[in-house]
This record gives sequence, C-alpha cells and structure tokens, in this order.
Amino acid sequence: MSKRKFQTEVNQLLHLIIHSLYSSKEIFLRELISNASDALDKLKYLTLTDDKFKSIKYDPKIEISYLDKDNKLLTVSDCGIGMNKDGLAKNLGTIARSGTKQFLENLTGDSKKDSSLIGQFGVGFYSSFMVADKVEVISRKAGEKEAWIWTSDGKSGYSIDNSVRKTAGTDIVLHLNDEGKEFVNRWEIQNIIKKYSNHIPFPIFLHYEEEKYDKKGEVKGKEKKTDQVNAASAFWKRPKSELKKKDYNEFYKTISHDHEDPMMHIHTQAEGTLDYTTLFYIPKIAPFDLFQVDHQAGVKLYVKRVFITEDDKELMPSYLRFVRGIIDSEDLPLNVSREILQKNRILAKIKSNSVKKILSELTALTKKKDKYLEFYEQYGRLLKEGAYQDFENRDTLLELLKFKSSKTDDYTSLAEYVDRMKEDQKSIYHITGENEESLRNSPLLEMYNGKDIEVLIMDDPFDEIIIPSLQKYKEKPFKSVHHSDAADDLKTEDSKSDKKDLKPLVKKIKKVLGDQVKDVLVSSRLNESPSCIVADQNDPTAKMQEMFKTMGQSTMPDVKPILEINPEHKIVKKMKALGKTKTFEDLCWLLYEQAMLIEGVKLPNPATFVTRLNNFLIKSI
Repeated sequence: MSKRKFQTEVNQLLHLIIHSLYSSKEIFLRELISNASDALDKLKYLTLTDDKFKSIKYDPKIEISYLDKDNKLLTVSDCGIGMNKDGLAKNLGTIARSGTKQFLENLTGDSKKDSSLIGQFGVGFYSSFMVADKVEVISRKAGEKEAWIWTSDGKSGYSIDNSVRKTAGTDIVLHLNDEGKEFVNRWEIQNIIKKYSNHIPFPIFLHYEEEKYDKKGEVKGKEKKTDQVNAASAFWKRPKSELKKKDYNEFYKTISHDHEDPMMHIHTQAEGTLDYTTLFYIPKIAPFDLFQVDHQAGVKLYVKRVFITEDDKELMPSYLRFVRGIIDSEDLPLNVSREILQKNRILAKIKSNSVKKILSELTALTKKKDKYLEFYEQYGRLLKEGAYQDFENRDTLLELLKFKSSKTDDYTSLAEYVDRMKEDQKSIYHITGENEESLRNSPLLEMYNGKDIEVLIMDDPFDEIIIPSLQKYKEKPFKSVHHSDAADDLKTEDSKSDKKDLKPLVKKIKKVLGDQVKDVLVSSRLNESPSCIVADQNDPTAKMQEMFKTMGQSTMPDVKPILEINPEHKIVKKMKALGKTKTFEDLCWLLYEQAMLIEGVKLPNPATFVTRLNNFLIKSI
C-alpha cells in the first residue's frame, strides 16, 4: 500500500469545502456525475479515432447505487477512460494549477461562501468529503489490465493500492456521514439528477432496493430495481422553442460547475452552407484566473455530438475566454486532430460566426444600461484586449467600450463622447492612471476643465497599453493629456507665445534637475497647480515606464519626463527672485517630485523628498 500526504493546497481546499464553501451539500452528486460524463466523453473519442481503443466494448452509462443502505454506502460508477496509479495520484492528490495557492490565501470573508468558485479549480470531486467520512476510488485505465484503489478520509492524506475491476472505468464509493445519510434515498437522488444532470448526454441508471409487501401490507422482502433517471439527450440539439430559461440555467451548471445562474446564454442552430450548433454562456461572476497564463478554455468542441476537445485555444479568441459552452459541428471529421483544427477552414468559419454572434448579443445588451454595466464591470478589460487584438471586429468592440469621464460620474461610450464634442474639437482626450479620484484632480485637466472640454478618465492600468494602439475612433484621434503635444490644437496665440522673462528661471531649474528631466517648459495647461510632468510626444509616460519595469521589461530605455511650470503660480513667481541658494534648489526638486507623485509615480528616494518638505515646514512655522 502506498500512503501519501495531500498537497498543501488540497488540505486548504478540503477545509474550505467542508466548513464554508458550499451552501448546498447536494452539489457533490452533480460534480461526480459531471466527472463521469467527461470520462465517458474521452473514451468515446478514443474508440472512434485511435486503433488501440477500437476493440474496446463501449456501452456508455453512469450508474448510481445505494444497495447497501444500512451501511450508508453510495456508489457512482462509469465505464469511461479510467485512471491508473499515477493518474489517481495526480488528479486526486494534487491541484496542478498555478495561482491556486495564492487564490486560496486570499479567499477570505464572504467569498468563502461563493460555491461557484470551486468549479474554477476543476476539483469538484473533493465536495464528496462534505457528505462522506471516507471515499474510495476504484479505477482501471482503458487499455491497461491493472486496477487501483485510492482511499482517503479527507484529512490525513490518502493511500493507493492494487485492486480489481473487470472493465475500464471508475467506481467512487462514498461512506456517508451523518451529513450525507439523507442521500441514500431514491427520491432525493432522482430529484438532484433531474435538477443538475438531466441532459448529460449519457444515460444515468439508479440501482436501488424496494420493499415488497404481502396482501396484509406487511414487508415480505426487498426487490432490486434499476431505473434510468435522466433524459440523456444532447441538450443543445433540442429546439429552442422547447426550452425555458430554467432549462438553460440548469444545463449551464452541469458543464461549468458553477452554482450561480449565468448572466446570459446565446443558442444558435445554423443550417445551410455550414451545419452546426452553438450554445454559449456568460458567467455572472468572472473566473478568478482569467488573467493567468494557465487559464483553461471554457468551450467544448463536439462533432456529431461526440466530444473532441475542451482545451483548444482555436475555438474562441483569447479575449472571449470567459465564455462557457459548446460548439457542435456536423461537417468536421470525427478523427480531426489538434493540428488539423488549427488550420481547418470549417472551424475557422464557425469561430468567426460565433464571435460575431456573441458581439452582436452584447451590442443588443447595451440597450439595457444597468444589465450591460453589470457585464462590463466583470469583462470590460477583456473587450479592450479584443479591440487591441481583433482587427476584424475592432469597430464593433469599440462601440462596446465604456469609460468614466470628467463630465459625468457614470460610464460613457465613445459614441456618446463624440456626440458631446465641441464643433472645433479635433481629438478624443483621455487621462490614464490607477486611481479615479486622483485622475479627476490631476493638474493635467486644469486647462480642459477651464475650456469645458471633456476628458475620458481611464483608471484601468491596462488602458495605458491598449488605447495608443487604437489610434482613432470615427476619424477622431485619441490624445493622451500626459503628452506634451496633447493641447497644441487648443492653445491661443497668447498661450503659445513664450514669456521671455521666464527663460532665465527655466534655465536655472533645468540646471538643478539635470538629467532627471528631458526639458523644463512654461506651461499653458496649468491654472491652479505650480507644476506637472508630461511625456514628450513619442515617449512612453512615466507611469507606463513603471508598468513595463514591473512586468520585467528592465531593458527598456529610461525616458525622462518634461517638467512644466505654471508662470502664474505664487511659488513660481517667488522663485524668480531667488538666487542660486539651497532654498531655490529644494524648491526645484519639490516642484518635480510633487508632480511625479500626483502622476502616481514612485519616487526613487522618498526619504530625501520628506527631508526637503520638513525643512520648508520648519521655516513656515
């Protein structure tokens, strides 16, 4: 017997599942049936496409039995792909997903009660320990002769030993505890299956014992019975006219392991040049790992209702990776390989049509403002990613984007912004950063506010990268107020003319700051603040440079900002009268450093800044 300890993350997860994560214990049966269905899918594909498996007798079904009711044993069996010793250890003893540990460490408060999270790990099997003191998994991998038994109490670890099973597949034997004894009940099991797993595309048989009575009404024995308890049909192939929202929601839960109803579904049955069916769902809550490199795709590919793959990035563009659902083609060959998938014209056309359909439904959703904002709060960043990546659908994606604005507390679209533009306004102005309140109070907005010109507030750091690549919307170029040329077309002749009496001061400030700045200029954009920093026309902003360094782009050249000073501010006016003193030097640095801080850029030496500031405070007291 091989005794092993659980991976640390499994221990943490088991504790959460048993004590706080699931609000409904019955979920365990849905998870086990879904896993069994996946195992049958995988074996079915192999029997059709791989010569090594074509001789295997394939009679797909899932069987549930509680014949040993007195001992509170419940068994879920399948005749699917099965697992060998290594497979049991890998699948049931570890969670081989990066990001899981960090996520578990951050899982606090109310989020612990969100049962939709469990499906994102792909570890629904562990929900068995909510209702069982001990779980045994007896499995034999298809094409192999040996069977193995995995045993655990969900606490001290697990063991793996040799076992016996006549055919390939898996039996999961639950030794139910007091919390689970209610599930050794025919009607309870039937209701759970009809609720969650009615449209699993394989028959589910329930084996049970029914008491027999004599004419006097006394029990004279027990009779073993077997009933099929699900519809076992491909749900997505049913006519839409037969289906209700409740039906769609229940099927979504069987394929997503999400306990919540979806935000929306999109069901398409296409016939003609291409014959295919798609059923897509948008989850109500975004999966936590959307921005991790090992995020798993959520769309499954079927050919003539035969499962092919669910791990192929060719089924959906990466920016729609939050979509869950099914693509079922009647035109692809059953033995289609991964390499063929990547180059297949039929699949490429289905993918293109599916993307357009999803974006069309999202466009329709924008008419329901509150509902769309609920969606956008979850997935807006991915739509920006799409506008960056998907040139074919860029125009549609641009219409779906929403931003905050200097003129409203609500989100606004680009179309709404353009409609509000002044007649002589040539550009779409925007400011980027990480804090909405700081951006609204940025010195860079002073001139625009004074001229009653709207500026889009982009407080998602992602915007720093995405927006410059978009270049324009409806022939209106995007202009970042962080750049020195942003306000060129707004300047009056007075503001454009240099003030000769400030040239000596500018020269002195530039000499003090040295190579910390690219240039020092007299500003025409400042009304109240003494200074600000901007980037030269073709340079990345200071904040973008900081982002690149955070992402490991250490080889990026260190581009210096431009310091602009406000000629009408009292500090600047008084600096004109100061000679080359320590006070003058400190003021130069403070103008630069406070401008950096307002832009959200970390100072290289905060202690020196604080010392300078304290010196001025001492003098002012």
